[in-house]
Amino acid sequence: MSSSLFRTKKISNIIAEGGSDDPHGQHGLKRVLTVRDLTFFGIAAILGAGSFSSLGGAVFNGGPGVVVLFIITAIACAFTAFCYSEFASRIPVAGSAYTYAYASFGELFAWVIGWALIMEYSIGNIYVAFSWSDYFTSFLDKMGVHVPEWLSTSYMEAKGAVADNGNKDDIAAWNNAPVMGGLRIIFDLPALVINMLITYLVYRGIKESRNFSNVMVVLKMAVVLLVILVGGYLVFSNGLTHNWVPPNDEGVHSFMPNGFSGVMAAVAGVFFAYIGFDAVSVMAEESKDPQRDLPKGMIYSLVICTIVYILLTLVLTGAVNYRNFDGVGDPLAFIFEEQNLNLGWMQLLVAVCAVVAMTSVLLVFQMGQPRIWMSMSRDGLLPPVFQKIHHKFKTPSFATIVTGLVVGIPILFTDKTFVLDFTSIATLFAFVLVCGGVLLIPAKQKEHGKFNLPYVNGQFIFPLIIFGSMACLFAFTKNYFGSIFNFDFSSNTEYVEGKISFMDAALPNISIIIFWLVAIILSIAAFIKKYSLIPLMGLITCLYLLTGMTKSNWVWFLGWLAIGLVIYFLYGYKKSKLATNEISAVPVNEKNNGPDYLKKFED
Repeated sequence: MSSSLFRTKKISNIIAEGGSDDPHGQHGLKRVLTVRDLTFFGIAAILGAGSFSSLGGAVFNGGPGVVVLFIITAIACAFTAFCYSEFASRIPVAGSAYTYAYASFGELFAWVIGWALIMEYSIGNIYVAFSWSDYFTSFLDKMGVHVPEWLSTSYMEAKGAVADNGNKDDIAAWNNAPVMGGLRIIFDLPALVINMLITYLVYRGIKESRNFSNVMVVLKMAVVLLVILVGGYLVFSNGLTHNWVPPNDEGVHSFMPNGFSGVMAAVAGVFFAYIGFDAVSVMAEESKDPQRDLPKGMIYSLVICTIVYILLTLVLTGAVNYRNFDGVGDPLAFIFEEQNLNLGWMQLLVAVCAVVAMTSVLLVFQMGQPRIWMSMSRDGLLPPVFQKIHHKFKTPSFATIVTGLVVGIPILFTDKTFVLDFTSIATLFAFVLVCGGVLLIPAKQKEHGKFNLPYVNGQFIFPLIIFGSMACLFAFTKNYFGSIFNFDFSSNTEYVEGKISFMDAALPNISIIIFWLVAIILSIAAFIKKYSLIPLMGLITCLYLLTGMTKSNWVWFLGWLAIGLVIYFLYGYKKSKLATNEISAVPVNEKNNGPDYLKKFED
């Protein structure tokens, strides 16, 4: 049984199933997307909820120096984007990381990653829908239209606010909500409505979705550019450049007032700002020339958004002292408030921009999930109805409707914090498997006009990076390795006061210990197998970001995977096309697992 769990699919069979030789979409999805469209989809996914919501918290933690973290995170995402691009150039069909895992790790991992991607695209879209609702109702308030609090917040947020004496609007929602049968009627109506509208748009077709997304991206980029230009001009004209080197607690002026540790404390917010660039790979089957255009679309969108993030961060930290961003959820509008740059018309414009940005993110993610389910259905892991293509619109119709329900129903009983934690860990998990998968698939000969991942021998470089980093930490950081093996938390105030459990206090130590053990093992494997440096760097950086996940992240994530495994063994394992011998499999022991195989590649 163990060998069948890791049965893999031949790349040639995956491509044949995906209809890559059918450019007009007669038997599959319409191939209408160009490099520009894919780049716009990437920008639409990246420049949205993260940039308009989490940027304020990141600036508060890291100060102006958070710019450095944006660059570091962009580099980490770039390594991952190269790995996605390599897979996309080889396997230009829908399915993203799910399809790639099937070709490299085997069926069990493919199911796991497909199940995890539901958390990134569907569950993640719940967070975006909530954020869209917040900005939309704020915009309506500025226009003189008030939506009752009990129709613009989630039940769980209102209940939590009352228990913790939290947000006054959420408390008002609880106190003013109508009661029916002893139950308070509280739900986020705008979030439900936008989900239904986006689902309908995606159901209608890729061409209509493409045009809508392109318009949204142009409007969003235009307003963001205006924020940068107007805000940047006022920073210099008002003599506010001193905010870029604010004083720390000791009165010393610094670009990193809280030190590099303060910058690194903003990792969660900064990484969330980049979530979404991988959604471009889901559009492989609708791209005119996926083997050439998909890699370009991903990398172009990543570069453009990184430049935008750096400029936005400099404008924010120049316009207002970084300490003032504590608890600010709308940082781009905040800098134009009366007590700051005092431009009311820019506040209104930014509110409109935020609504546009959230809408485009919803669209991209809502398009991604049905195509993953369609791929899983093709493989027999889900019922055949999930691969049903609408006869007129040429979209995965049933899967699109189910996606709308998966996003819409939980809006009634979840909140932003819960779904945000779910989304981050699932995305990083997918990134890890994609980077690791590139190490396992056979190499290919370079082909003109297609993306070719540069091979940089990591045999010596990667171990040098890992062991060199360990040596630097040992030499220049006081008791770094001693501290991570120290499980005496008597100095931890939260632990002593009983606010957190021993496991909560110990998890960061355990995560770092596991990270370094895995890093050492990867170094040894790289030395023996001569693995390529780029996927190794993508793998290790994503693994490091996973060390920042909390216990609740892991508990919910592992629980979600357990549910998925039950479904797999009850249905997918028996119904899989590989199990019924409809598709020939490549046994794991026939693979060549390193760049020593450079002689052979399966067409």
